[in-house]
Amino acid sequence: MISKTETDINQNKKAKTKHTLHIISVLIIILSVVATSIGLFYSDAGEAHIFVNQYGDSVKIFGNGLYKHDSFFMAPIFKGTDFTILFIGVPLLIISSLLDYKRDITRTKLFLTSILSIFTYYSTSIAFGITYNALHLVYIALFGLSFFGLIIGIGQIRLKNNITIPQKGIKIFLIVSGISLFVAWLPDIIGSLANGRPLELIEVYTTQITYVLDMGIISPLCFICLYLLSIKSNLGYILLGIILTICIFVGFMVPIQTLFQMHFGIALPIQALITKVCIFILLAMVAIYYEIKLFKAL
Repeated sequence: MISKTETDINQNKKAKTKHTLHIISVLIIILSVVATSIGLFYSDAGEAHIFVNQYGDSVKIFGNGLYKHDSFFMAPIFKGTDFTILFIGVPLLIISSLLDYKRDITRTKLFLTSILSIFTYYSTSIAFGITYNALHLVYIALFGLSFFGLIIGIGQIRLKNNITIPQKGIKIFLIVSGISLFVAWLPDIIGSLANGRPLELIEVYTTQITYVLDMGIISPLCFICLYLLSIKSNLGYILLGIILTICIFVGFMVPIQTLFQMHFGIALPIQALITKVCIFILLAMVAIYYEIKLFKAL
């Protein structure tokens, strides 16, 4: 038999583990506010200038603020991301953390974990994709906290065995999402390889981190989730919640990034707007529908 003392010890350990996730979330919130506020609002009155990159191409450098060493094309995207994280991502993380702290049920835990997946995606992008700047240590801390927070969150979710959601529609969505990410980015890579040239927008960077994350992780994750759902694995529903949340968030973020680019006078081809922006908006709309279905079924 288990003594009362042993039961109390186990309950205390469980409570400490639960609160670890909330502490991590608070730290992520603080660091995210710092990083995004500086990225969005800081200016040192610098000016854009031309730089010749390692491929011999002339690249226009932003020259101002935190992203002064980033390209004129990418810096507005980073600012758009900062805006989205600061005014949408951070409030969502605050709300999800408070809900889970107060209620600690499956829905709140999956909600919090799904929001943490957004910050994992975001922190990976800035830690590996932005030209080195004064906030590099903040980016590293954000990446580590978000990554391990996501792992802890997934480990704390306990799903029931009789979850009922429209499987056919979900499977179609996952297939379309997985393929769409390749449709959005693969032509850029194939075109550069065919021409024997670097990516058109490689500019001052060594790679495009978005291509790596979307085609190397998110797209395969869609098909892994599809398989897990087909064998009725609970992990499949957890991954589904994460994928749907990321799709919804990206559906907000991409248009905001585009607006920031337009604000800074960057002309975007109609083809790019259709294949990239519209695809992500449509996927987000469908994801919202299935996200509601999933959380109702929990």
